[in-house]
Amino acid sequence: MTSGPNLVLVGVNHKTTPVEIREKLAFNQAKLEASLEELVSSPEIIENIILSTCNRVEIYARVENTDRGIQLLQDFICDYHNISRGNLDQYFYSFCDNQAVEHLFRVSSSLDSMVLGEAQILGQVKDAYSTARSFSSTGMVLNQLFEKAFNVAKKVREETGISERGVSISSAAVELAKKIFEDLENHSVMLVGTGEMAELAAKHLISYGVKTVYVASRTYERAAALAQTLNGCALDFDAFKEEMHKADIIITSTAAPTFIIQKEMMEKAIQKRKNKPIFLIDIAVPRDIAPEVNELENVYLYDIDDLQNVVNANMEERQKEAENAMDIIKHEVTKFNNWFSTLDAVPTIVEMRNRAEDMRKIEVEKNLKNMDHLSSDDRENIHLLTQSIVNKILHKPTINLKKKTQSQDGHIYLKAIRHLFHLDD
Repeated sequence: MTSGPNLVLVGVNHKTTPVEIREKLAFNQAKLEASLEELVSSPEIIENIILSTCNRVEIYARVENTDRGIQLLQDFICDYHNISRGNLDQYFYSFCDNQAVEHLFRVSSSLDSMVLGEAQILGQVKDAYSTARSFSSTGMVLNQLFEKAFNVAKKVREETGISERGVSISSAAVELAKKIFEDLENHSVMLVGTGEMAELAAKHLISYGVKTVYVASRTYERAAALAQTLNGCALDFDAFKEEMHKADIIITSTAAPTFIIQKEMMEKAIQKRKNKPIFLIDIAVPRDIAPEVNELENVYLYDIDDLQNVVNANMEERQKEAENAMDIIKHEVTKFNNWFSTLDAVPTIVEMRNRAEDMRKIEVEKNLKNMDHLSSDDRENIHLLTQSIVNKILHKPTINLKKKTQSQDGHIYLKAIRHLFHLDD
């Protein structure tokens, strides 16, 4: 009787390893394919999947021996990238069995990401799994594990709010805009300045339905280039003051040393808008918009610190949701381990049933020799009857054996069954 399969995980990530080391250990697609082939050819590594992203390099494997498997995978990563093992030992982490399962579930559910709750990692895990399957480097255990990980990630996303609150400046801006306008469909945005953060916020707003985009910059060519990217309209910098009333959302990101939007200027704009609400996002340092503007009715002004406070509050909420997510993960780890532990029982159950079936056939055939008067249909019915009896006798022991192998003393029950049925003779 062989022991059950061993799961191991070896890796480095953004928490343990600086980027200058991670980039040396990354597997591009060509390297990934060659690496999978090399690993699967090792007799001590039964199955393997390599996950390589900008924030982590991890190898999940089913191995013959846990300690030896971890050492082999660490050596493989070092040798493949031609880096001395001594230089990497301080960065490696490794997990076995249920700890490896929990780690994968955390990774897939974005609890181990640099940005808690981000969605990108799940797609990367799915790609790694797909590549490994295409090279036949996975088998029953890793296939079950990774399919389970995808289900767990979906469950976490559906049953917690871990990804609902924005944790970037641009997503926080969208979140606030939706509170002011509810629906962003057919609203307009004006960029004053062409900073990267302003551009990102505009793209977020457009993805939520904003249709009209105006771009103003001290350099008209830059305004025109960005407007083309956003499918918008470029403005001369001096013209934006007269056009402000056309925008529902204004994002400023200039390098001006003084305020470019004063209270009086905004009063005129809000009058032209007939007091329709306007949302101002000032992400410039020093600020572009005079704080007194916020005193005006139906004017909502947020600066970079306000947005950062929103981000911080949202991150705290995500951390709370992460606790709920971990409850889900712990439960799913237990369920997977229950399935995992029954793998030891399966060969024994098959052998037990085969032994019983062999005995049934021998006894039936021996007795049928003395029953020449029976028709072929009668003989077939006797076979079916005795098969049914054997199946009914073994049904409860089979169910109980599967349950017992999920307990701490499961190996004792397996040993007893194998002894009682002479399966090791």
